[in-house]
Amino acid sequence: MPERGGGPTGSAGGPEGLWARVRAAEAAVGQIGTTLDAVTTCRELAGFLARNVCDAVAVDLMAEDGGSHRAATAGAVGLLTASVDAPPAVRASDGGHQLSEWATVADGVPVHVLSVPLPDGERVHGMLTAVRARAGFGDHEAATVHFAARLAAVHLGHARQLAATEDTVSHLQRALVSEPGRPHPNLEVASRYLPAGPRALVGGDWFETIRLHYGRTLLVVGDVMGHGLDAAVDMNAYRSTLRDVASTDLAPHRVLRQLDALAAGDATRRPATCLLVRVDPARGVAMFAGAGHLPPAVFGADGSASPVDVPVGPPLGTGIGGYEAVTRAITPQETLLMFTDGLVERRGEDIDVSLARLVAVRPPVGAGVDAVVDAVVEGLDAQHAEDDVAVLAARARPRPPTDLGAVPSGMP
Repeated sequence: MPERGGGPTGSAGGPEGLWARVRAAEAAVGQIGTTLDAVTTCRELAGFLARNVCDAVAVDLMAEDGGSHRAATAGAVGLLTASVDAPPAVRASDGGHQLSEWATVADGVPVHVLSVPLPDGERVHGMLTAVRARAGFGDHEAATVHFAARLAAVHLGHARQLAATEDTVSHLQRALVSEPGRPHPNLEVASRYLPAGPRALVGGDWFETIRLHYGRTLLVVGDVMGHGLDAAVDMNAYRSTLRDVASTDLAPHRVLRQLDALAAGDATRRPATCLLVRVDPARGVAMFAGAGHLPPAVFGADGSASPVDVPVGPPLGTGIGGYEAVTRAITPQETLLMFTDGLVERRGEDIDVSLARLVAVRPPVGAGVDAVVDAVVEGLDAQHAEDDVAVLAARARPRPPTDLGAVPSGMP
């Protein structure tokens, strides 16, 4: 290991050492904390110090249970095996902050070790260990190590706050976009909700099933424009209002008219797209109505699919109205698939191309409704979609055969 006479930051006092320290601090600000990921920040901290101050660096993060794990290393990692042969000396540097330092032998080489906590307010996120072969740490070098550690600790605090916020948002999203209500037993449903990546905010995509009279079920998929908590709140408002309006048993296009009028009367409500399908398994028909939403697709028993031609109405909240309905026969061998635009739309791609990619998906012959959803999600790589994805699929259950020759129980 070559000797490093003072290192890039310099051990000399006076203006030269101070300017070296300032330059090192400026470099640290630009190279540490470029993301809000804790492990990346630790790697940037270790890499910066290994390039500028010392020969080997290790960063250990504290776990919630009080333990620790090694998050990053850099430089000649063999020197990190240094043990404490004697109690470390405590020295003050950089405004009186204490650093622990000791000299020992690692990998057959005399080394100097500096141990620095990663403090952020009253919390310590972990510990930094910096090792130099042969030469010790001067005051300016020790101050640079400590400055980099404190800088990284601030970013680690931000990363932990973001992780906590994302966890809260994730729970909120699961609460708002809960599993749809129970349809009638004559209808089998499956659903999926996929947020757009680990940094996605709560959004306005949703689905719902509502029981109606005479064994009919209303299927709903909607998408409030925008993201964030406001979109989620509006989504929940649309969902609640829809349940009330649908309980009147109006036809789907009339339900949309009511929703549009109510939303238009609220100046704070964001516009939303919505698709309603009223399925009547007993009659083998489904009635469709849309408000600015993409049309659904129907998958046959052989896995082939085709879109349903639904009249296009304006998004909810515009107050324009003008919604129309269309009726189509549907059999127990067919699976109806409803979805939000995140499933199919890709940046810079024509929507017809996007929908063509959907109907090109071929689920296995005879696949169940869950398997159809899985095939579509996998076939369109929905896990990496640019927007939130909500999918709702439904299939009528076959009616049990009626044996007209059967004799009722208790009859001779």
